[in-house]
Amino acid sequence: MEQQNNTNNRLKVFQSFVGKEVQNSPSNFMNWLKPTVISAEKGALHCSYVVRREMTNPHGILHGGITAGIIDDLIGATVYTLGLHNNYTTVNNSIDYFAPAKEGDVITAKTSIVKQGRAIINVQCEVFLESKNRLIAKGYSNMLNVG
Repeated sequence: MEQQNNTNNRLKVFQSFVGKEVQNSPSNFMNWLKPTVISAEKGALHCSYVVRREMTNPHGILHGGITAGIIDDLIGATVYTLGLHNNYTTVNNSIDYFAPAKEGDVITAKTSIVKQGRAIINVQCEVFLESKNRLIAKGYSNMLNVG
């Protein structure tokens, strides 16, 4: 029962931001990214982001490192919504990049749990350019139970 309450409380935090920009996250990086929550369910988050100038590379397109950061941060938040008692950390990221986004574009990122084991949780995240519904990146991470 305690784990269920923990899950509900963590999930409720994200659900309280549906349609709004996340603020006061324990993740300073999430606060910098400024996601707007589209939907939040146990083990699945969907957020939108506006590509700001400081997120772009010298060619004016979304920096691959920022895309990787969005994927990693949202995957971590997805594991957080599970309400597990132990802490988890990223042990690897695998990301494929398919298309660019530029300053001012709105992108969306959507996560889902692929497999949840006792020691490792595998999570995927797809990032889309909203205006064209074009997949711009897809990543997978393994999250390790570190106690």
